[in-house]
Amino acid sequence: MPDNIQQRIEDLRDQLNEYNYEYYILDEPSVPDYVFDEKLKELQDLEAAHPEYKDANSPTQRVGGGITKNFPTIRHQFRMYSLDNSYDFDDLEDWEKRIVKTTEEPVEFVAELKYDGASISLLYEQGKLVQAVTRGDGFQGDEVTANVRTIPNVPLKLKGDYPEKFYIRGEIYLSHKNFNRINVAREEEGLDPFMNPRNTASGSLKLQDSSEVKKRGLSAVLYQYISDIYPDAETHWDLLSKAKNWGFTVSEDRAKLCHTLDDVKAFINYWDTERHHLPFDIDGIVLKVNSIKQQQQLGYTAKAPRWAMAYKFKPEMVETQLQSVSYQVGRTGAVTPVANFKPVLLAGTVVKRATLHNEYIMHKLDLHENDYVYVEKGGEVIPKIVGVNKEKRQPNSLPVTFIKNCPECGTPLVKMEDQAVIYCPNELHCPPQVVGRIIHFVSRKAMNIDNLGSETIELLYRKHLISNLADLYILTKEQLLPLDRMAEKSAQNIIDGIAKSKEIPFEKVLYGIGIKHVGETVAKKLAKHFGSVNALEQATTEELCNVEDIGYKIAESVVNFFHNPENIQLVERLKSYGVQLEKYSSATEIIDDSLSGKTFLFTGKLSLFTREEAEEMVEKHGGKNISGVSKNLNYLVVGEKAGSKLKKAQATGTVIILDEQQFLDMLHS
Repeated sequence: MPDNIQQRIEDLRDQLNEYNYEYYILDEPSVPDYVFDEKLKELQDLEAAHPEYKDANSPTQRVGGGITKNFPTIRHQFRMYSLDNSYDFDDLEDWEKRIVKTTEEPVEFVAELKYDGASISLLYEQGKLVQAVTRGDGFQGDEVTANVRTIPNVPLKLKGDYPEKFYIRGEIYLSHKNFNRINVAREEEGLDPFMNPRNTASGSLKLQDSSEVKKRGLSAVLYQYISDIYPDAETHWDLLSKAKNWGFTVSEDRAKLCHTLDDVKAFINYWDTERHHLPFDIDGIVLKVNSIKQQQQLGYTAKAPRWAMAYKFKPEMVETQLQSVSYQVGRTGAVTPVANFKPVLLAGTVVKRATLHNEYIMHKLDLHENDYVYVEKGGEVIPKIVGVNKEKRQPNSLPVTFIKNCPECGTPLVKMEDQAVIYCPNELHCPPQVVGRIIHFVSRKAMNIDNLGSETIELLYRKHLISNLADLYILTKEQLLPLDRMAEKSAQNIIDGIAKSKEIPFEKVLYGIGIKHVGETVAKKLAKHFGSVNALEQATTEELCNVEDIGYKIAESVVNFFHNPENIQLVERLKSYGVQLEKYSSATEIIDDSLSGKTFLFTGKLSLFTREEAEEMVEKHGGKNISGVSKNLNYLVVGEKAGSKLKKAQATGTVIILDEQQFLDMLHS
């Protein structure tokens, strides 16, 4: 009898998997919904009565119901790279020329829709879904397997002749229909509607209750096979076809095999118009070299495959009316103008403000009061004003002019000769600058004081419990307890964290104090050279300029800092509270001199190690860390989202650019 039950369970699972394949992949259901529901109910009852036959990939698992309180961080076996972006056909032509020059062969491309959702990596072993991991930072992501199992068109068990183990990557997205359904329900419950399908899809993957994920109605499209071993296929197009036969919803259905760049352009132009009729959002077209051999030959840059490119559609632009310009003061005192306009729907979200960056941008736009402005989203994310409809300008409308005094403290603003930014010079008493300076002081890279977030610091400042960063060291638990949402344990953790920060070494304290132009690397060099804050305080501009990588601008800033009596008093207070303001002899142990005579700089978001760990590795192997791109730089090591330093290094033509793994390989070679 038990064998018969087990067989019945297996038969039901096979039938239901086949029905799912017919419905979601082939779009040719062979049975009505009530037959499917009856068989699913029978299987649920049998599995409940016979838990010994439990299977994580049973069709019943799509219903959800499990609670996941933690989403473990999983390192990707194969890195999930970003894609380089292009916004015009000239870029694509240059890209094609580089590919042809490298491969010395004719090249064809696969053009696919760029779904606007959340990237996912699925692991299959013996034809069963084993793990689902979000993209994260490309090196590691969150495991969300239980939630992904509820997505109807993610196969739990594959069909046909599939590889024993492989990854397949794609996008989890939300259709317009399901997004609107969710928002109607939320509004009926008196809740705020979600802003756009992409963020809703991404957030849904991290819901703790998988039955709630099921209700969202997420969909998946898979577009990239990843493995050490490729099945019997020579092209990406063949792999898409195989993946579809295994049971995946693939991008092949709306993709095109393009033999020339003209084919690619025709595909892009078609979807630039037709995308508005799709039942889901896309934000561009992804182009991939079709030949797997050519993909392997082309390889990767530090952040992206050379054989793929994302063509991004030009941002959607809307017109709305300017209502006012307000001003924000940052931690460094920089004053940023912000345009406030009538709320308008743009690329899926309601926007009502956009930064104007600085006075120069304001003048360049020639903004007048109550102007009608054109707004778009840079990279489909950040709203920005790109122009003014001057035909609608009111005759007596006055130009918008930059304020003369700080909106927070009333101090007259100043403008540096060589900069576009206007500053409030009242760095010691202007509230946003004081709060920002304290937030910087407690940050992970400086004093690393846990449990002291920006909101708590702002609250402490508003309650007059702190007025500068030294005041942190005289806080008591009794002062913290009356604050909103402050439990006894939280208060004690803050006090303990502040006490522990007294062990933080001098170079981090120096960085945390927030001397203008003194970043992590400069602080480390100053601490190493002068050894104590007392010696640094007495240093002249000339003595400071003699330190490696310290120029006149930094030297002048340090001297000016210590010429201010309030700063000297602050440093003395920190010293009296036991904060480390001198460097103890703990010379970095030299492992070998393999990097002797070589200089390094790290930029971007590092994932395999912290910047501090990287710089320490350089020093342990006899190399030097420098603070900027210059003729003295040998190697630039780049992480995710590397910016201006990468561009500057590329422009020199002499700096060798490495990714994190190449840097590690260099150490171990």
